[in-house]
Amino acid sequence: MSYAEVNGLRLWHESDGDGRPLVLLHGGYGSGEMFAPIVPALRGRRRVITVDLQGHGRTADVDRPLRYETMADDVAALLGLLGLATADVLGYSLGGGVALRTAIQHPALVRRLVLVSTPCRRAGWYPQVLAAMAGQDERVGEQMRGTPPHLLYERVAPRPQDWPRLWAKSGDLLRRDYDWSGEVARLSMPTLLVFADADSIPISHVAEFYGLLGGGHRDAGGDGTDRPAARLAVLPGHTHADIVGAPTLPAVVLPFLTHPVGAPT
Repeated sequence: MSYAEVNGLRLWHESDGDGRPLVLLHGGYGSGEMFAPIVPALRGRRRVITVDLQGHGRTADVDRPLRYETMADDVAALLGLLGLATADVLGYSLGGGVALRTAIQHPALVRRLVLVSTPCRRAGWYPQVLAAMAGQDERVGEQMRGTPPHLLYERVAPRPQDWPRLWAKSGDLLRRDYDWSGEVARLSMPTLLVFADADSIPISHVAEFYGLLGGGHRDAGGDGTDRPAARLAVLPGHTHADIVGAPTLPAVVLPFLTHPVGAPT
């Protein structure tokens, strides 16, 4: 584990295992520890690189807003410093937005893309989720003191006193509108979408997102030769909160990462 100097940020990252690199990007108010339940299943087949995004975990905040686009540039810069010409990238929730922007802004770096419980436009969240996002600020951050995310932040953050600042800057990010549908439709790398069957994102948006990637438009044929490069997995019995630790997550991710495009999985 170490820090990389990228774009004026000391970006914390940790590498574990051997094989083709797989970058893991955590959800909001979290850190690379979010992936602890599934890393053992991944590191036997991959070189797993977990990253703490700007202002999260062990990466201290800097004087710039939280934006998906700039965090994506941080990830791309890290890959360059690590000497990696390409990597597979998996992002969850907030990290899914960063992973998607990394693929959009730096397509040559992303070999395969896995997006877990994240939409391609802000309106893809349920209305009540959007309402909760709109209310996130320092006051809510104070109310979250003593919760598991806060206790982890207090333990690992370089400046634990920045907890309210993280909530203020995250709230500003989450209130900003975006729609990346057009850019998603132009992605060329194989992409796997993973959602819970009781996610914070409605199935209607899941179908829309998958359709933008070329999925769901035709029958694959008896031998599967008309299967799109994109894949879709809906994990039963899970929610947005617990999908990232689901044992079924690596079970769907690893075959996607290792099978040739167009081959049955």
